[in-house]
Amino acid sequence: MFTVLPAPVRGGLSLLLFILNTVLWCTPLYLLLLFKLAIPNRRWRAFLARRLVWIAESWIDGNNLILNLTQRMDWDVAGLEGLQRDEWYLVSSNHQSWVDIVVLQRVFNHRIPFLKFFIKQQLIWVPLLGGAWWALDFPFMKRHSPAYLAKHPEAKEQDQETTRRMCARFQDTPITLLNFLEGTRFQPAKHARQRSSYRHLLRPKAGGLAFALEALAGRMRTLLDVAIVYPDRRNTFWDLLCGRVPRVIVRVRSVPIPPEFLNRDYRNDGDFRIAFHRWLGQIWADKDALMGELLRADQPATTG
Repeated sequence: MFTVLPAPVRGGLSLLLFILNTVLWCTPLYLLLLFKLAIPNRRWRAFLARRLVWIAESWIDGNNLILNLTQRMDWDVAGLEGLQRDEWYLVSSNHQSWVDIVVLQRVFNHRIPFLKFFIKQQLIWVPLLGGAWWALDFPFMKRHSPAYLAKHPEAKEQDQETTRRMCARFQDTPITLLNFLEGTRFQPAKHARQRSSYRHLLRPKAGGLAFALEALAGRMRTLLDVAIVYPDRRNTFWDLLCGRVPRVIVRVRSVPIPPEFLNRDYRNDGDFRIAFHRWLGQIWADKDALMGELLRADQPATTG
């Protein structure tokens, strides 16, 4: 409908529509949040929590409709067979930009429990969305520098305790917990500094995933390993709004979590830590190889 507009005009219009959609759905969300805070009844709060998730999923539906109206995007998605709404999932994806969140929400909305992911503490001040993330029980984490952690080792325990508290709320309610294991967005400069052994990925950080698995022991049995590829190499949020992301490739692989990884202590069990790193390293190597294949397959054939 709006795909014939010049890129900057389309970008401005898309941004305006996204803002209006956010205001539309944040209004009832904040009203329900007030009721949730005012009435300390456990059943009532559980009922309102479900309604809050319904609002969040409707907001995603609105965002998807905006994309359909303003973008000509080719979505190449595979691997969604067999997913269920009443299961607990860990999702691990490569991370390149904020567009990844839009992609993952589009791919998984209504197919599995609502995605929750770790958010930096400072983002709670993002207008509208910060309060919405808090209302939806997203875990807010404090990111400390290595130098700070060296002086304050107790700070490492804060994020682990946040993970435990958040997961404790969902022992009886299926959730999907998303973790960008690279810890930051992929950039060539970061890749070079890390001397990563992977071509298309930064090295994974296993701790957050292991702690989530420990906190939800007996619930999490499946890791959804996701590879996101933007063949045209343009993937900023403004690129998306302006129609400069014409194609997205998503591959989802369901990986059973080994039973021997359940109820294990990542910090104090050296054998488990080694085995977990080896398991995760193989998953990362497979993802890196798959991304390379997808990029090569999407390149136009050369003529001799």
